[in-house]
Amino acid sequence: MLGKDEVIKQVQDKDVEFIRLWFTDINGILKSFAITNEELENALERGMGFDGSSITGFQDIEESDMIAMPDPETFAILPWRPQEKSVARMICDILKPDGQPYEGDPRYVLRRALDKMEKMGFDHFYVGPELEYFYFKSPVKPEPLDTGGYFDLTPLDLASDLRRDTVLALKKLGIRVEYSHHEAAVSQHEIDIRYDDALRMADNMVTYRLTVKEIATKHGVYATFMPKPLNDEYGSGMHTHQSLFNGDKNVFFDAEDPYHLSEYARAYLGGVLKYSKEITSILNPWVNSYKRLVPGFEAPVYIAWSRSNRSALVRVPQYQPGREEATRIEIRCPDPSGNPYLQLAVTLMAGLHGIEEKCDLSEPMELNLYDLNEEERMRKGIETLPSSLQEAISYTEESDLMKETLGPHSFKRFITLKKMECAEFNRQVTDYEIKKYYPML
Repeated sequence: MLGKDEVIKQVQDKDVEFIRLWFTDINGILKSFAITNEELENALERGMGFDGSSITGFQDIEESDMIAMPDPETFAILPWRPQEKSVARMICDILKPDGQPYEGDPRYVLRRALDKMEKMGFDHFYVGPELEYFYFKSPVKPEPLDTGGYFDLTPLDLASDLRRDTVLALKKLGIRVEYSHHEAAVSQHEIDIRYDDALRMADNMVTYRLTVKEIATKHGVYATFMPKPLNDEYGSGMHTHQSLFNGDKNVFFDAEDPYHLSEYARAYLGGVLKYSKEITSILNPWVNSYKRLVPGFEAPVYIAWSRSNRSALVRVPQYQPGREEATRIEIRCPDPSGNPYLQLAVTLMAGLHGIEEKCDLSEPMELNLYDLNEEERMRKGIETLPSSLQEAISYTEESDLMKETLGPHSFKRFITLKKMECAEFNRQVTDYEIKKYYPML
């Protein structure tokens, strides 16, 4: 853990000339400005001021003064920049001019959720996300680099060197990588980073996304985390593993339960299922997200849980004897395009509410839910996630859980922005419509 003095010493010892201060807007888009090393001490003590009115989801122009306060623990040298007169980064908390946390800061939204968790008696919220993405030949048109499939190796997988260089860059940034591989769709890839505490993981997720893009650019190609860039191919998901700990004890584990799930784990999972429709707009935040969430492409749309069936919304990986610490749930609907701070906050709050409400957990659905027709699913009481952003927002807008989690400011801004996106999309005439309707109408 780095403190202010250690950061200043590293800047001096490692010839750091510039420090980039990072934060995200409400959509999860990374924002940044650079300071020189001469300004570092002042930035660490007082933060750096900026105009928040130009940041999506932040303040109106009449109350636009914001302070970016760098977190010394996030200091890292950017490996894709020159190492002579090098460039480092720190991720910031956003403050109001009086030094109080800014309620519209997505990092603060996650901090509030973690505060609630601690007040309920839990020490750690561990998260392990699996972010999928595509490599394309250019940013102009989604032309795949390869025709490989799941776990394919070269020569079908032309991106092995891209993944290799990305993994090496992530390690230099202090991010632990478990493995990397080609995913199911053509030119689709995945690098899995090792689980960590939620706040550190959200920081790692925004860093991961930029690192993937930077290394791709160095190789003359383009990387995207767009959920569904290609027709008739699998979309990119972000299966997210979660567990709660007290010290070294995984409170999700119970040796006596047939599924090795404690009462806490059962209620947490029950809460995620209960509130899944309300939080979908954060987990899948774009119009394009819902072109991934369709049956037949391994994207979970059915609100149920399972141990081995990947068509369910939540999977509980099979228990391995002697690995109690690995007991966890895997939420399978999120995609990698959203705001990680908000995504982790809403899933945690849904689970915590499940614990508070002692939510019941039904038996797992081990059959392939894609094989059931609508009538069979209704008989089993299996509901589906929203099928469009517009529908998802309608659930969010009525959700007390989401109002509590996001806070009044971010809740209102998020709803407004997403309604505008839906309205804009509805005005567009697509190539599909031209091809289908123009010749005959």
